Amino acid sequence: MSGDEPRLTHIGASGEANMVDVGDKAETTRIATAEGHVRMAPETVALIRDGNAKKGDVIGTARLAGIMAAKQTSSLIPLCHPLMLTKVSVEIEEDAALPGLRVTATAKLTGKTGVEMEALTAVSVACLTIYDMAKAADKAMEIGGIRLLEKSGGKSGDFRHPEAGR
Repeated sequence: MSGDEPRLTHIGASGEANMVDVGDKAETTRIATAEGHVRMAPETVALIRDGNAKKGDVIGTARLAGIMAAKQTSSLIPLCHPLMLTKVSVEIEEDAALPGLRVTATAKLTGKTGVEMEALTAVSVACLTIYDMAKAADKAMEIGGIRLLEKSGGKSGDFRHPEAGR
């Protein structure tokens, strides 16, 4: 394999799982944004919007769950480094085209490794929380579209998903 070919950084020469050594990496500002959605019946969207879900404030609770999840990513994903995040934001908006709720999360730090997993974890847990809080009204909800939209900082440079912003 040449130096330019993609490789799995968490896999050792013998195929064993390894935590990447980031000790010699430069500290840079790193930001990642991810998105996902929960597709649901229009009546369920209205129930959430109007604050009438049995379990309470769905959007506020899901936002908080996403932020908390980002901070726990290294406890959930075996080879992730524990990070000192400087910012995590989770935005949840109605999307009539789904219909449902679209979740976007951004994670930021100044450090030696990226925050893509933290942004993706925030989105995933926020979507799961929405499902949990609204399942009494709509068990057929569907979670999907979880992906990295963009990231900046670090040796690998910037990335923007080809479909970001569509």
